[in-house]
Amino acid sequence: MTNNVYLASKPRYGILDGLRGVAALLVVLFHVFEAYSPGPAGQIINHGYLAVDFFFMLSGFVIGYAYDDRWNKMSTWGFFKRRLVRLHPMVVMGTVVGACLYFFGQGDGFPIIGNIPGWKLLLAFVMGCLMIPCGPKMDIRGWGEMNSFNGPNWSLTWEYAANILYALVLRRLPKAILGVLTAAAAFCTLDLCLNWNVFGLLTEGRVASASAYTVIGGWSITPEQMYIGFTRLAYPFLCGLLLSRIGKSITVKGAFWWCSLILAAIFSIPCIGGEGNVANGIYNAACILVIFPVVVAMGAGSRIKGEKSTRICTFLGELSYPLYITHYPVMYVQMNWAWSHPDAPAYAHITVAAGSIILSIGIAYACLKLYDMPVRKYLTERWLKNKR
Repeated sequence: MTNNVYLASKPRYGILDGLRGVAALLVVLFHVFEAYSPGPAGQIINHGYLAVDFFFMLSGFVIGYAYDDRWNKMSTWGFFKRRLVRLHPMVVMGTVVGACLYFFGQGDGFPIIGNIPGWKLLLAFVMGCLMIPCGPKMDIRGWGEMNSFNGPNWSLTWEYAANILYALVLRRLPKAILGVLTAAAAFCTLDLCLNWNVFGLLTEGRVASASAYTVIGGWSITPEQMYIGFTRLAYPFLCGLLLSRIGKSITVKGAFWWCSLILAAIFSIPCIGGEGNVANGIYNAACILVIFPVVVAMGAGSRIKGEKSTRICTFLGELSYPLYITHYPVMYVQMNWAWSHPDAPAYAHITVAAGSIILSIGIAYACLKLYDMPVRKYLTERWLKNKR
């Protein structure tokens, strides 16, 4: 009977919610500038890709806080149902938005759009809605993404994997063993960031490319990309989980604003030393291994003061997931327009970029209020709560 009782959500860490929203907004800006980037080294908001690693660390911390002490009242299937209710409605919506905007991205940027058979589009859509990763042969855009309708689904695929590992294995481990695993994951992070390639999973093309000495990648089903994705997930998630169990935190006055400033600075710093420089790999590793845990500890150990700050953090926290999971289909269209109109006047490019940001936020807010919150409430009442 105890395994069937619905457990109300615990009080939230408001600052961490707000920081998730700040990171999501910075990801949108990062992707808007992607259309005008000559490559990873020249990208504006250059290290915006590190937001994914920060999300994974937040996830590990929050999962540990929310569920570690509840397994005497919750079954494994009960945990999976709660996570599906929280995550999957927007997975479906992100794929739907991507399908609606798919043909608007047809052009020089994505030349294979328009030449894909209908059955393949339908199958890719169904697989995307069910969170089944698409392999290279199911690519319908040309980028080899797990979900060609909505690129950011790749990180949710790894998030699902982390939730499964947590429920089946990680929740049972003592802190000492979890610490050993976190240290091993840190080694993998260094292996990727510094191009050590100890396991021989990084290809020569990767080592010699502009993505060398970064953690960029993880969105395709190839041995190299799977290793990158697993490495990007492993240390942040394990470290976040370990932080929640240790209970160590840092109290700072005005923590939300300081932490937001730190994230904005981290993501915006240009490529260190230029393309293919080991200094940039050291910077990537330092952010993931050291700075992100400190930021999470500050956010968890501090409290929001003032009604205005509370409202801001609440709004950003609610918007963060819908914004992250629905914005990229708009970016596909914006990128294709920018690439197809290189000679358009500057004001046109600014208008399209600004409009893409506003449209992304508008779509995310509408999805939150009109779809995500009502659907989650319905599923909670009908599927999670014990009617007995």
